[in-house]
Amino acid sequence: MGAVTLGAPSPASASDTAADPDYLVGRGIADVTGEAAETGMMGYSSFDQKTSGIHQRQRSRAYVVVDRSTGKRVVYVNADLAMIFQSVRQGVMAQLKERYGSLYGEDNVLLSATHTHSGPGGYSHNVAYNLSVLGFQKETYRAIVDGITESVAEAHADLKPGTMSLGTGTLTNASVNRSREAFDRNPAADRAAFPDGIDPAMTVLRFKQGEKDAGAISWFATHNTSITNKNTLISPDNKGYASYAWEHDHEGVRYLDDTPGFVAAFPNTNAGDMSPNLNLKPGSGPTEDEFENARIIGERQLDKAREIYDDARPVAGGVDSRLAYVDMENVTVGPEYTPDGKEHRTCPAVVGASTLAGSVEDGPAIPLFEEGMRTPIAPVLEALRIDTPSWLQSCQYPKASLIPTGLLSNVHPVTPKRLPLQIMKIGELHLVAAPGEFTIASGLRVRRTVAEQLGVPLDRVLLQGYANAYSQYVTTPEEYDTQNYEGGSTLYGRYTLPAYQQEYDRIAKSLRAGTSLERGATPPDESGRQFTFQTGVVYDNPPAGKAFGAVLKAPESSYARGSTATVEFATGHPKNNVRRGSTFLEVQRLENGAWKRVLDDGDWETTYRWTRLNGLTGTSKATITWDVAADTAPGTYRIVHHGDAKNLFGKITPFTGATGSFTVQ
Repeated sequence: MGAVTLGAPSPASASDTAADPDYLVGRGIADVTGEAAETGMMGYSSFDQKTSGIHQRQRSRAYVVVDRSTGKRVVYVNADLAMIFQSVRQGVMAQLKERYGSLYGEDNVLLSATHTHSGPGGYSHNVAYNLSVLGFQKETYRAIVDGITESVAEAHADLKPGTMSLGTGTLTNASVNRSREAFDRNPAADRAAFPDGIDPAMTVLRFKQGEKDAGAISWFATHNTSITNKNTLISPDNKGYASYAWEHDHEGVRYLDDTPGFVAAFPNTNAGDMSPNLNLKPGSGPTEDEFENARIIGERQLDKAREIYDDARPVAGGVDSRLAYVDMENVTVGPEYTPDGKEHRTCPAVVGASTLAGSVEDGPAIPLFEEGMRTPIAPVLEALRIDTPSWLQSCQYPKASLIPTGLLSNVHPVTPKRLPLQIMKIGELHLVAAPGEFTIASGLRVRRTVAEQLGVPLDRVLLQGYANAYSQYVTTPEEYDTQNYEGGSTLYGRYTLPAYQQEYDRIAKSLRAGTSLERGATPPDESGRQFTFQTGVVYDNPPAGKAFGAVLKAPESSYARGSTATVEFATGHPKNNVRRGSTFLEVQRLENGAWKRVLDDGDWETTYRWTRLNGLTGTSKATITWDVAADTAPGTYRIVHHGDAKNLFGKITPFTGATGSFTVQ
């Protein structure tokens, strides 16, 4: 379906021209890849899913926009992460304050995640989200916070006079409703907005610096779960592939060259019930190959985004933002926001039994648990249940209450209580930054509330999910009653969504009036109460008779295009150095007598796998593969491995190894 562009700029924006731009625009990109081996992965809550290498690196993409007429500025970040946790926001904000003082603060910085499920976890300060990872992982957390901050710093340094354009279109073959039974419980007015049960809208914001294209942000609702919980390689999944293909393949960006280039982000919106697995089973649809599915679903998003990008219309308008912290366990919701027109309250957080079932379409979790489990809980599961007071069970009805995380958090942080709710205005576009996973119907209701309060068209308001913090799912009250996975994971009870509508209405009112907003009490910094059961690296040893970097499996003498080169090296543990902003591998080509890097561990065609050979002796190997693309230039090549080894005294030493040369015919 062809792109449908937004309407013409309002009369007030008619003077906005490329010759006299109203904005300063900057973009930046940085590596946020954490520990690449023996670290639990974030997203599927599978204790067995631990990192064992890298398929592609995770990156943070940042944009800074300054309104030259008022001096106001905003920062938008989208990172290849499962979630943005409050811990990450706190770390980034502290670093930005150290660098820039009050220039970037709580109000004008929005951090969001693509929701990939194939990255290392353990970077939350809440136990619930570190449990399957065996606790807090300091090096992964540091890589994420440092990388996001670096991307913002790059965007800040890159500020130049520029313009923005905006466009919308529809994409109907990259998502499917994985919770249709719940969706169909919604009123006709909600269902009519999504006749196919999906949110097909894509919105693209295009940035130019002078006459030069600088970047784009392309919002679309689909889970970033083409790759399943059986995978153990770090990957940004379908949205990460879309970013990579636009930047690397179309714009010639080379991430390790350290020069500014086109930055293409593919953030999520209200993707709570949107799956990329079109056959409604993990890793299935359009094909039965999970990595091929990530590529195809990513490519479909990319193709539509570029189509909309080409037709986008110039926009103007200022930039502004408001943020408030809200105790979501203790909100009295006015009758104008509830389905029955009566006053209700939210509840202390409770994880429902159906949460532990997982989403069977994307990644089922724990056996014996099933979606749709309601009160009372099945007797066979009673042993796993933590007693929930009757008043809280009633408040959470009809949820089969399993773990009262809100009450447990009074002792130690398990799930969050106080959440950052934010609305950011970028020209004519308004982003409702939400700390969770909203279904398409719940996102629609929030957007309607905000658009009405702001007096703007509905398509100028987007629900930016996975932003600033994380509190699991948000369903409509009607969807909540079904107690599918999404409903069981709606922490604060049946009236969670109406509470959000009420609070975003309050924030929108302040934004529209230009008045200050009471921010509320900020959550405490829980960094001092973190723990881990994950063992560190004791020491490394190469195989007998070998040195670190030695080739254990040599390449063939020649490869044809379309074939795969596989080599092995003696190596150390990747936890010794995550090599953020660097690489564990290079594919090099001989040019004019010198070796030139052509690929690294951030590229689609390569993989780096780490395998422990002997735990007692600390011996391991690195397996590097290169899928030789059909358009690979003929010539002489070699594969290089970079690693780091730790001795018995704790000293870490870098090393490099290289294969002999081989040809590509």
